Amino acid sequence: MIIQRDIYLNRLISAKHDDFIKVIVGIRRCGKSYLLFNLFKQHLLDSGVAEDHITEIDLEHPTPANLVNPIKLDEYIRSRIVDDGRMNYVLIDEIQYCGKALPEDLDISKMHPNDRERMFVDFHRVLNGLRTTKNVDVYVTGSNSRMLATDVATEFRGRGEVIQISPLSFAEFAPLKTSARDYHAMLREYLMFGGLPECVLKNDELLKKEYLANLCKTIYLKDVQERNKVKNTTLLETLFDIVMSNVGGLMNPTKFTNAIQTVAKIPANHVTVRKYLEFLQNAYLLYKAERYDVKGRHYLDYPAKYYAADTGIRNVHMNFRQYEPTHLMENAIYSELIRRGYAVDVGVATVETMRLDSREKRQYEIDFVVNRFSERVYVQSAWMIPDEEKRKQETFSLRHVNDNFRKVVITGDPYEKPWMDDSGITFIGIVPFLLDPHSLETL
Repeated sequence: MIIQRDIYLNRLISAKHDDFIKVIVGIRRCGKSYLLFNLFKQHLLDSGVAEDHITEIDLEHPTPANLVNPIKLDEYIRSRIVDDGRMNYVLIDEIQYCGKALPEDLDISKMHPNDRERMFVDFHRVLNGLRTTKNVDVYVTGSNSRMLATDVATEFRGRGEVIQISPLSFAEFAPLKTSARDYHAMLREYLMFGGLPECVLKNDELLKKEYLANLCKTIYLKDVQERNKVKNTTLLETLFDIVMSNVGGLMNPTKFTNAIQTVAKIPANHVTVRKYLEFLQNAYLLYKAERYDVKGRHYLDYPAKYYAADTGIRNVHMNFRQYEPTHLMENAIYSELIRRGYAVDVGVATVETMRLDSREKRQYEIDFVVNRFSERVYVQSAWMIPDEEKRKQETFSLRHVNDNFRKVVITGDPYEKPWMDDSGITFIGIVPFLLDPHSLETL
């Protein structure tokens, strides 16, 4: 079955032949390899590119050629380049598995220690060399944001561009469901099991649970532990448990530390917890949303909100004990906004009221302040609005933002079409919002 990932495929197509290294990043098993080796390669073939002008390398499953050695990798790729004036395409999966190596005839024992490191060849040098080679276009995938983001800015000398890929959006998920379009059932499945492609394609709920549990146990946290040389694996796993349990809640490293000490009864300090949070973000398991004062127009220090990269990963880590549609819908909305290219913060609106003879200032939360270029939208997530009192409660913070940017409430009703109230606030159901990639622009 073909899974369409048009938003990412079009970004790759637009970036062809631009003299940049294209770096596709994202959580493991979200479809980076499929995008590169299936969809993009098929686009190249359909465009008339000959098969022998496409070199595919999967470093997650090393071949006998030992291509995780950067020198061997460079030799192999250059042996495949066809010098006939036409473009050659190099596609490399999970580039972070490529290590460092010394040329065989180089003896560094007599060199000054400060000079030895420069003698090693790594994948940055290989890719930069390919980028400057005539008629070669380079595409790589990776699962470590810190390493690759640093690479793009420094090691690739500003000649790299990042394309971040996420698990399937609801708009990509829905066409794969061949049963009747019961959006209540589809939304529940999406929020429960998430959008990892291989999980979505499984029809049995038990198989979905086993697949997700196996990923968490054998890949995700293990990757974080090995890549960052984490010694206190119990602390890392406990922290991940608590973060997943508090998706959408305002937290900071100190609060996480206190929760770890109280719930798990293990020693922890906020410095280590902050470092481990960064490790989880670098592996794309977590997203962090900063708080922004919409009136003061400045960012606030902690607390912040954390969201799971995939709701299925969150739920399986909780052993499906905490299916909370309010928080899961908020998580799905955040992920969708990031997927659409918005910068997303948590909004804070300060409201001043009179109490007896004094003025009182209180802060009220706006779920998301969404920015892209000069565009801004305030977004509130509300699972249920059963009556007028609840509607006023959900829109209170929005009605106290004194500017002319649009204000939107996304509800848990999968069939609610867009409508606007007397305050100029637009309401839309979660499914119409998720299915239309331009829904926020057109409201």
